[in-house]
Amino acid sequence: MSSTSYDSVRETYAACGVETEAALATLARTPISLHCWQGDDVGGFERAGATLEGGGIQATGNHPGKARTIDELRRDLDVALPLIPGRHRFNLHAIYGDFAGQKVERNAIGPEHFQSWIEWAKARGMGLDFNPTCFSHPLAADGFTLSHRDPAIRQFWIEHAIACRHIAAAMGRALGTPTVTNVWIPDGHKDLPADRKGPRERLATSLDAVFKEKLDEAHQRDAVECKLFGIGSESYVVGSHEFYLGYATTRQKMLCLDMGHFHPTESVADKISSVLQFVPGLLLHVSRGVRWDSDHVVLFDDPTRALFEELVRGDFLPRTAIGLDYFDASINRVAAWVIGTRNALKCLLAALLEPSAQLRELEGAGDYTARLALLEELKTLPFGAVWEEHCRRQNTPGDRTWLPTVQTYEREVLSQRR
Repeated sequence: MSSTSYDSVRETYAACGVETEAALATLARTPISLHCWQGDDVGGFERAGATLEGGGIQATGNHPGKARTIDELRRDLDVALPLIPGRHRFNLHAIYGDFAGQKVERNAIGPEHFQSWIEWAKARGMGLDFNPTCFSHPLAADGFTLSHRDPAIRQFWIEHAIACRHIAAAMGRALGTPTVTNVWIPDGHKDLPADRKGPRERLATSLDAVFKEKLDEAHQRDAVECKLFGIGSESYVVGSHEFYLGYATTRQKMLCLDMGHFHPTESVADKISSVLQFVPGLLLHVSRGVRWDSDHVVLFDDPTRALFEELVRGDFLPRTAIGLDYFDASINRVAAWVIGTRNALKCLLAALLEPSAQLRELEGAGDYTARLALLEELKTLPFGAVWEEHCRRQNTPGDRTWLPTVQTYEREVLSQRR
């Protein structure tokens, strides 16, 4: 796209009260946290040939080329990242440590097991985010971790989460940007429980123990993540939305809202302006659930656009960390990173290209007719030209030009993995 063409588009948006330069500047400085688990179907590198027994997470599909080692995962990322405009972050689960073939129990992991990740991120100018891994482990096999009735098992997972906070703090110190540590647990019942109260009391007590030590928020920030249901916890989830909303509010933690963790008729976008009245910050896991929490690749669709519109309209971007959370093993995994991240960025750009002040003015005046007309007419403005300008400025391939790079990599590298 030529600069002359972009100048024409900029004038079109200016006539609607939108400064495209301001939108592009904000887009360029807003990172998305890519997720490690898209590259290897949530296997991790805790032990060779790891499977999902012990409370695992299910990735569906068998597309060839799954990363089997840290080196393969990093090589795949080095193909994906140049195809995504901007400078972003990387989100690690605890099972993705560099354990050098040694068995290290999860309550004994430390920053030394992630030093090579820190060096990898520093070399690429990226920040890191982190997650305790409370699944795929014998002590999670019955579906309970931090809310377990056995105090010894509960203590094991408390120690694991504490260790993860210290690892995250080391990452944040080394990289000069705070690492968000997100606590999600799979605890719940497949069928109707007789005791809903007990596990939630135990979970609150466990979380208080996990967060007892105050860490510098310049290095590490805590988030807690709710869920409506999961496979094996269809009838009761200990860490429900109501539980974690109350916990995050009273303890002043970040609340994680995952787009796949709610009823299909719920609007996650509508929750943003409510929860940010009471919690210090928000972590968004941008995903796409289809009928169940199936974590499909993010689209440039209405629910995702609505999410970013709320962040922009409410001036919530400075208080929000944005990450991706999907794992599709039915398509090329490198392409899945690229497609999902580019779509999340497109949704953010579309939100930034709204004439927010004019829309609020019309709404304040009670002119809902003009508000609706303007919102609909914005949809036919040349958004794609602004996106292509962003890609050009970030030295990244535009649409319809990046896929051959991934296809060549699949032929030459991924197809050789067996």
